[in-house]
This record gives sequence, C-alpha cells and structure tokens, in this order.
Amino acid sequence: MKFDVYCDESRPDLFCSKAPPATYLIIGSLWSHREDRDKLKAEIHALRDKHKVGGEFKWQKVSPSRLEFYQELVSLFFSEGDRLRFRCIAVDRTKVDLLKYHQNDQELGFYKFYYQLLHHWILDFNEYSIFCDYKRNRDMRRLTVLASCVASSNLSASLSSVQAIRSEESVMIQLADVLVGAASARLNGSLANGSAKHQLVEYLESKLEHPIAATAKGVSKFNVFVIDPQGGW
Repeated sequence: MKFDVYCDESRPDLFCSKAPPATYLIIGSLWSHREDRDKLKAEIHALRDKHKVGGEFKWQKVSPSRLEFYQELVSLFFSEGDRLRFRCIAVDRTKVDLLKYHQNDQELGFYKFYYQLLHHWILDFNEYSIFCDYKRNRDMRRLTVLASCVASSNLSASLSSVQAIRSEESVMIQLADVLVGAASARLNGSLANGSAKHQLVEYLESKLEHPIAATAKGVSKFNVFVIDPQGGW
C-alpha cells in the first residue's frame, strides 16, 4: 500500500537554547493512505470555508473565535479511524548529551530523533512519501541523509521521497502542526486554564478517552513516544 507522512515539530531549537522555555522537543507525523489525499484535503478546505478561515491555520493561531473550527479539525482526524494516524516523539532536553552522542551538534541530534520517529512505523512491502515542514538547516544534506538512513534500515519497504515543503502549501502539515502543538503543550505543561488551547486539548483528550501522555508502542491512532536517550526499559 502507499502512504503519505506529513511531519512538523515544536521547539526544534530547545537543545541549544541558553534559557530553555520547555522540557520536551516534539517531532510529530501524520500518516495517511495516499488514495485518501484528495478527499482529506477537500474536507479540510470545506471546514475552512465553513468557518471562514483564510490563510494558514496552526497551533499558534488557536483562539476563542476559531475554537469551533479547530475542534472540528480534531473531529475530522478521529472520524478517519486508523486511515489517519498520528505519532510523535518527545525528547527530554535534560537527558540529551550532545557532546557524547551527537558530536556536539544539536542539528545532528534533531535528525537522529527524526529517524526514530519514522523508522518504527515504516512497514515491509509498503511505499512511503514523507513531507517535512521546511526548516533551514546548516547542513543542506540533512534530509538526504535522513532518507538514506530510513531506506537502508527498511529494505523491504519503498521510500519514494523525503522532501521539505512549506507549511502554508500543505493543509496536511498544518493539521500535523495542530496535533504536535497540542501534544507539546500538554507534555510541557504550558496550557493556561480556560484558554482556547486548553479547551482544544481537553476536547482532543475526550476523543482519546485519556490525557495526552506516553503511550504503549502498539497504540496506533495517537501514539506518543517519550524516548529516554539514557536507555532503560
């Protein structure tokens, strides 16, 4: 089968910040059947038209006046069952040793965790197209190396492309951004009680029937992988 994967991240510069505003770096991914691509885009555009939402939508734009729109986006995500899935990796910055394991290079460390996000959901005999939100990298080969590493460790699957696109060009990456933002806000404890973002996260959690937190590896709809770079069970 053929799948599309849309990726985004929250707090990508956390490793190098002199005054870190949060604990967890989050890298997220939205996985869908390629044959559903046009249908999903049409449904999202229909919601935008219904709520008169122009331009790019994303987590940072969640507001009281747009809350119903974002709640309906969440409902759309859940209405698709396992044909539309979300997975994120949460990395505790306090447990990352850049000098020892990542050549003292936060960008290299970031893409190693990106690999961990993707690798474990790549299944044999399927074909994948991966779309990453555009990110300015110091080393222009990062995505090429990421693609090579994912492909070489999943020889029975086909990786047709790994490419960067700007979020304003993809409503699917924008949806990924909303889900990543919700996971990041809950895990980092940054939600203000009663705010529109708090209400949206609670709405999402009501659909999940549990708070956003680390999940078991086999959870398929909304998977949260809280990695421990220091090892353990």
